[in-house]
Amino acid sequence: MSDEPKRKTAKAAKPAKSGTSATSGKTATSQSPKSPATARTSGRTPVGAARGRVDVLKTYKLFIGGKFPRSESGRVYEVTDSEGNWLANAPLSSRKDARDAVAAARKAFGGWSGATAYNRGQILYRVAEMLEGRREQFTAEVAAGEGLSKAAASAQVDAAIDRWVWYAGWSDKIAQVAGGANPVAGPFFNLSTPEPTGVVAVLAPQDSSFLGLASVLAPVVVTGNTALVVPSERAPLPALSLSEVLATSDVPGGVVNVLSGRTREVGSALAAHQDVNALDLAGTSGDPELAKELETAAAENLKRVLRPDEDGTDWSADPGTSRLLAFLETKTVWHPIGV
Repeated sequence: MSDEPKRKTAKAAKPAKSGTSATSGKTATSQSPKSPATARTSGRTPVGAARGRVDVLKTYKLFIGGKFPRSESGRVYEVTDSEGNWLANAPLSSRKDARDAVAAARKAFGGWSGATAYNRGQILYRVAEMLEGRREQFTAEVAAGEGLSKAAASAQVDAAIDRWVWYAGWSDKIAQVAGGANPVAGPFFNLSTPEPTGVVAVLAPQDSSFLGLASVLAPVVVTGNTALVVPSERAPLPALSLSEVLATSDVPGGVVNVLSGRTREVGSALAAHQDVNALDLAGTSGDPELAKELETAAAENLKRVLRPDEDGTDWSADPGTSRLLAFLETKTVWHPIGV
């Protein structure tokens, strides 16, 4: 008998057959739920798989004070496409997140409202430049979230970028529309000038996750206000990706804060907050009960409230100047004429 120890020979593992488990050998049924990674890439070849690697899934976060925190509550909710396939987990904002965002917006208001209108316009144009460089990403997110074809989603993204440029151009012109010298009977100059309202809570449209978002957010910030954005509950990904663009586009931290989650939950916290000056209810279109509830809460400190159109809004139409003027206050100065 040989003194040489016996060596165990490792048996090569047999590859599992299609439709079976390599560990249990049991056949998988068609009722088995899809994993997030599987659902996310359903119907297409994963980018990573083509190179023999696993996709790196994106972690979406809130945008508060120029930073990307997770929700204070640690909660998330599943975002799915129009067919119910999993796309991502979005942060589920809490009332504490809303309070933190209000504090950040208030802190940023002085510097942003004090900046020249020309400077604000330059920054908004820079946002449009950055959006142009990420068209493909936003097109994919809009197509998945709203169930649009690639061509239709691309048209929505193009319109949203053009909307940013359009509002950027109004930055140093709106004062001529909303202000001016008033004729008075007496030896005085009487001048009216528009000033920003302050911190504005914006409930973004539910049915237009990117074009509608740009149409309600851009006029708020270009006029010197700071914003608290509650994106579309069903399709929040374009708004969460927009926050990444804002963070790299010279927009000061706190000027725009993005709080994804339940519109009723986050909207109620913002409507009742005593340091919020105005409320845009665009995201409550089609839900008059919620709109009434939030407007009632906003009356506690006499917030300025912009109601949604009862018949809905065509976000692709010419927006005019109504949203630019909605969150501006008029300051009138009397100055004696020297003799």
